[in-house]
Amino acid sequence: MELGWGMMDRNELRRLLEELDLTERPEEGEARRRMVDLLDGEPGCFDRKTFPGHFTGGAFVVSADGSRVLLNHHRKLNRWLSFGGHCVGEEDVLEVAKREAFEESGIKGLIVASARPWDLDIHTIPAYGEEPEHEHFDIRWMLIAPEGADAVCSDESHELAWFSALEAETKALGGSMGRMVSKWQAIVAFRNH
Repeated sequence: MELGWGMMDRNELRRLLEELDLTERPEEGEARRRMVDLLDGEPGCFDRKTFPGHFTGGAFVVSADGSRVLLNHHRKLNRWLSFGGHCVGEEDVLEVAKREAFEESGIKGLIVASARPWDLDIHTIPAYGEEPEHEHFDIRWMLIAPEGADAVCSDESHELAWFSALEAETKALGGSMGRMVSKWQAIVAFRNH
């Protein structure tokens, strides 16, 4: 899906965040407020070396028929997660999400489900190597895999697997991962009725 507005910059991201209707997503309101504050107050907010936090792009990848989600068992964090990563200076967070989903899953032709972010989350990343504990200001989109997509595990993951919503719930997905699965379940339930 081509969105028609070209490359996103920090001003477009700020506009997108401010225009999000979070009526049904009140738990994400504080994340949005902090994200806008970071955009306004930190020129280097898209650089992974900016501490105590920086923007990241995330992708919740679902199968073509919407019945399964692709998760990766993250090597460093040793947990089942959706895909995502650092902006490395790039302000177009949607492009970051698409790039990271492709790099971590090997799936070509991922389709953006909506021009608006799917989920907003700020989470703490433990200290690792020379990086101190810090926060990821994660803006996530839902991406749809093409029919028959074959996923290939990257070095960042122990494994990749497709899960139904019920199977995903058994993977101890707490916090924002559980929230994204619940949102997805609501869409699947609505579609099936």
